[in-house]
Parts: sequence; structure tokens; C-alpha cells
Amino acid sequence: MPKKTVKLMQGNEACVEGAIAAGMKFYAGYPITPSTEIAELSAAKLPRVGGKFIQMEDEIASISAIIGASLTGKKSMTATSGPGFSLKQEGIGYAIISEVPCVIVNVQRGGPSTGLPTSPAQGDIMQARWGTHGEHSIIALYPSTVREIYDTTIHAFNLAEKYRTPVILLMDEVIGHMREKIEIPTEDDIEIYNRKKPTFAPEKFRPYRIKEGDIVPEMASFGEGYRFHVTGLVHDETGFPTNNGKIAEELIKRLVYKIEKNLSDIVEYEEYRVEDADEIIVAYGATARSAKSAIDALRKEGKKIGMFRPITIWPVAYEQILDLSKRVDKISVIEMNLGQYFQEIDRIAGKHTDVVNYGRVDGELITPEEIISFIKGRRG
Repeated sequence: MPKKTVKLMQGNEACVEGAIAAGMKFYAGYPITPSTEIAELSAAKLPRVGGKFIQMEDEIASISAIIGASLTGKKSMTATSGPGFSLKQEGIGYAIISEVPCVIVNVQRGGPSTGLPTSPAQGDIMQARWGTHGEHSIIALYPSTVREIYDTTIHAFNLAEKYRTPVILLMDEVIGHMREKIEIPTEDDIEIYNRKKPTFAPEKFRPYRIKEGDIVPEMASFGEGYRFHVTGLVHDETGFPTNNGKIAEELIKRLVYKIEKNLSDIVEYEEYRVEDADEIIVAYGATARSAKSAIDALRKEGKKIGMFRPITIWPVAYEQILDLSKRVDKISVIEMNLGQYFQEIDRIAGKHTDVVNYGRVDGELITPEEIISFIKGRRG
């Protein structure tokens, strides 16, 4: 039996290790704080496993490169922050409509524009959901620990391959740069999902043909003998553009439904001390770590408080949040922005319970003491 390895590891390093464990063979990116270590470590480690690293001239070229690499069959990733994530949005939309699996990491920092390059923030929550234009769905994941970064990066690749879609991995400067001792699982403990390959002969292959009961088409790789067309335009099952309104609506609905109708497979979350809670804190990423400490302290004072931590930020855990809203008196959304995820939680839960938010945008982590003070102030 292979032994598990225990290491002191940085969050950004865990992202690279998880990506390689998932089968990443291509990385294209442009260095930007606080994600730079992901590029540096990918450059060092990928050649050792037969992979390729390339530093591109900008973020637009970076996402274009990973889309191209994925079309050749390589599991591909890029990482960025702040302004770089903004520049990638058109490419993300292209990957959505052309159904090209890839992973985009965004280690968030203060904004807008150049903002606070070395300070933590959670200001890209809504951009992750709606940054690219048009009707679409998206998968965005947000871990909170170094070990969870490792696991969630693997999960991001698996979801990208399974649903033929770009997957966004959100982090913040705190968890990207923090170090924790983690146990790295063996290969036998890791579940890897690879894209479905064509079962049709090359002359009968249609790149966007779907089978009954499965709305995710099989995916051939360039160079395997299958000829197909890739475009950002609305297309039919041949991959060539069409202006047919019926086909356009069927395509867009399928792109949305392949995610939104598989929530039980995609959505992951943590519930902490919610069984008897009369108030819930919703928090994610580094903020959830502070919230957990605050909850433990408040529990010692007899206050019945728990936490709901979304790991899958998008699509939202609608049913779980709705259920909690019917069981508790209050929901407090704590985040390093001015209420981006609060808007979504309030939309779901606001009809059944009191939903409020607490946030800061000064480049400082929200502390357990602040959360305690906020909760006590709300309770009068």
C-alpha cells in the first residue's frame, strides 16, 4: 500500500499539486499577484510529468491558449487575479458556448482596477457568475483550507471534464498564501473523471450530437482523426454556425440545463453546528474560518449559532438555503465585499427569515472578534 505524504504546504502550491493529480498537462498564464506562485510552481512541476507550461503575453492569450490545448485533449488550467480575471471573461464565454473543459483559478484581491494587489478580498463573486455576457450557467468553487484547495482543484477538473464546461476556482489572498500541514492522498484515493470520447466512426461524427438521456456531447480531440468545427457563434450539432432561432434556443437551454439540472452532483457545502441553531452565518473562503471561530466562542456563551459554508458558490445551494431559512430566525452573510453573495441569499431566504450582511472592503480579513461583535449587536 502506498503511503500518504504529509507536507507543510501553501494554498497556491496545493492548487498546483491538485491540478497535476487531476491530470493537468498544460498551463498558460501571466504572473499576477496574489496568484503568481501557481504559475511559478506549474512551470517547475509540469515538465516533470510530461506537461507544458507557457507564459503568455497577457490574460486574453492565456485563456485562449488553454482552450486550444483542451481541444487537443490536454487537461488545462490558467490562474489570475483581479484585472486578469476581467480580461478572461470573453474567453470564458467562448469556452461555455463551444463546450471546452478548462479550469480558471482566480485568487482574489482588492479592486476595482489595480486596486489593492497584495490584500485579500472577495469582490469577484458576482463577476464569476455573470462576468461573461449572455444567458449561461457556470460552476464556481471556493475552498477554505489548504487541503480543501487540493481536493477542490481536482473536483474542478472532474466537473469541467464531466460537463464540458469551464470551471472557476475562486480563492482569496489569505488562503492562497497561508500554509498548513496537510495529508496528501495516494493515487488510489483520488477519483479522476475524463471526458467522454466519441463512439461514432469519424465519418459519422457530429461534435455536438447528444444522446437520449445525456445532454453532454462526446468530445473528440484534434489529431485523433475526427474533423470538427469550433466557433463562438450559435451552432448546430455539426459545429457550424446557424441563425435558426429554434436551434439557438435549444443550444442555450442545453448549456444552462446541463449544470442547473445536475445540482445534486455539483453542489457541495458544509453545515457547522446548525442542528439546533436559531441563527445561521453564511460565509466562504477565509471569512468562513473566522466565522467558525466566532461560532465556537458564541456557543460557549449559550448562543445557538451555526454556519452554512458554500463550497460550490455557483450554482447556488438553493434547496439547502431555502430549508435553513424556514428553520432559523436570522441569517447573517459575512463576506469581504459589500454584499455580493448576500443578494443571492436574500433572494432565496428573505421571504422566510431576516437576512442581513456584514462586509468590509479595506483589504483586511474579517476577524472572529468583529463577527462576534456584529452578532451580539444584532441580538441587542
